Amino acid sequence: MADQPGATHEWSGLKVIGAGFGRTGTLSLKVALEELGFFPCYHMVELLDRPGLTEQWDAIVRGTPADWNMVFEGYQATVDWPACTFYKELMQAYPDAKVLLTVRDPEKWYESVSSTVYSIARRNPLSPMARMVNALVWEGTFDGKFEEKDYAIAVFLQHIESVKQQVPPEKLLVYDVKEGWEPLCAFLGVEAPPEKPFPRLNDRANFVGNEREVQDALLRESVSSHDRANFGGNVRKDI
Repeated sequence: MADQPGATHEWSGLKVIGAGFGRTGTLSLKVALEELGFFPCYHMVELLDRPGLTEQWDAIVRGTPADWNMVFEGYQATVDWPACTFYKELMQAYPDAKVLLTVRDPEKWYESVSSTVYSIARRNPLSPMARMVNALVWEGTFDGKFEEKDYAIAVFLQHIESVKQQVPPEKLLVYDVKEGWEPLCAFLGVEAPPEKPFPRLNDRANFVGNEREVQDALLRESVSSHDRANFGGNVRKDI
């Protein structure tokens, strides 16, 4: 949809900042935003496709000052972890961007996270991506208490309230992907795709179906990291 406002031939920074936690319909939102012209849209899946990005985020999580233009060069939007954790910093870097806060029933959100991303991360702890996400999300956001359901849900709800307080109302849309195209398009000032259903991706059934693919990607990343470490160690010994 090249005529949409989000599409541009010369990159000028993020147009849309997703502040919602993972498992709030963020993959569906990624595809929807790209359909509306905000292409490409950054999402956690980028790290699976391009493992080198994990090192970039790992440095940011450890406190290295972020060059956001380098991180998001060419991207029109971002949703999901890890970027949602830094929505305030991204608002400062891209003051004209609009903020999307995806929400979901807290109980269903917790069940979804527990049975998908949290479960897989715990089964692949040696993956660099899993270690980064552990530091940023499970330890950083949830203080190592994600398995305490009431605590995790309280953090989820507090995040939503914090975003509402931090973002000017005219720049914020609190959004449930079940609402479809209308509120999203009205907020972004674009037209909905004619006769095209809103994307429904990465629900729990689909995620479980793709779990082996995710695990394989994490395993490949872990093996690659191990090989690099051994190679570096052997080089130092030879020297």
